[in-house]
Amino acid sequence: MLQKPQIIKKDGKAEFVVIPFQDYLDIKEMLDDFKDLQGLRKAKEEEKAVQTIPLDAVGKELNIS
Repeated sequence: MLQKPQIIKKDGKAEFVVIPFQDYLDIKEMLDDFKDLQGLRKAKEEEKAVQTIPLDAVGKELNIS
């Protein structure tokens, strides 16, 4: 679980956040997973219009079923 971050202010406004390195790695992994998921969703959406052939039809066409 993420620990409490330290906020560094400049001129009274939050400028930087300091977090433990492990928290950084955990956040980075979550973001990478999210990007992968977005890519998979996009690919799935793009493939909706592609015509498919049932496996048994392919087997018959290749004379292997």
